[in-house]
Amino acid sequence: MPQESSQPRPHRVVVIVDQNSNPFELGCATEVFGLRRPEIGRDLYEFRLCSPAPRTLMRDGFFTLTGVAGLAAAETADTLIVPNRPDTDVPRRPAVLAAVRRAHARGARLVGFCSGAFTLAEAGVLDGRRATAHWQWADSFRARFPAVRLESDVLFVDDGDILTSAGSAAALDLGLHLVRRDHGAEVANSVSRRLVFAAHRDGGQRQFVERPVPDLPDESLAPVLAWAQERLDEPLTVADLAARAAVSPATLHRRFRTELGTTPLVWLTGERLTLARRLIERGESGFDAVARHSGLGTAANLRALLRRETGLNPQDYRRRFGPTPA
Repeated sequence: MPQESSQPRPHRVVVIVDQNSNPFELGCATEVFGLRRPEIGRDLYEFRLCSPAPRTLMRDGFFTLTGVAGLAAAETADTLIVPNRPDTDVPRRPAVLAAVRRAHARGARLVGFCSGAFTLAEAGVLDGRRATAHWQWADSFRARFPAVRLESDVLFVDDGDILTSAGSAAALDLGLHLVRRDHGAEVANSVSRRLVFAAHRDGGQRQFVERPVPDLPDESLAPVLAWAQERLDEPLTVADLAARAAVSPATLHRRFRTELGTTPLVWLTGERLTLARRLIERGESGFDAVARHSGLGTAANLRALLRRETGLNPQDYRRRFGPTPA
């Protein structure tokens, strides 16, 4: 008799597609969770689409989706991505809301991209929880679902077993965040390279960054960011970044806010922590060495920042994402 594989099956991600769903976010989910990853050497996820109807007309009648599984596929999801669509005032199908409630009750992770937060809220699983949605729907969302703690000016919100993102491209940010959470920073960086997308934009960054037309042409921050990323192990300060950009620290701060929606110090700390995570995953020996090589200084600082970011201490992070012992 053939022997069963000892390898656990990959984490199963199921996307519910419903009438008038947005193709873009569906594409984001497919790109992040549905593609094979030969460059990594293993499948990260098992991915399925499902729908409550045999034929699903997508947003504005762009195309009709057929040939996907029925709604019963949602019953086996480890992560369930709920429908999102522009007609937020139209109630979701009762069968879809019931599937979301059942998934939540059995401990599945729920994800809402863009207006998917409306689906989660209608299902009643967001009451008392943190969430976000596209900024243009913030007022109507708060009026309809006052029990939800909406954070309307961030890219995404990770509230443990329920995660939501703002519109369009933020779906990729949240998708990569989930890959990073499930498989570590090194794998997430590999996925982002294939997507040709920023490896890490923190969820707390602003959704909408003002970019006023300057009086004089202004250079991008890209050169100084690349320069800093090559020197993360050095004691870089905001003043060092400003000097490299040939501007004052105050001007550098304004440019970071304008171009990245964050501050130089927050960006620098995030880059160092991402490097530290990758070093741990690669098997760098000694957390003091990891902290030193990533510019975080001490193992105590590494421990505090890693726990704040991932909920894990360095030892647990290494056990989960580090090299498999020979």
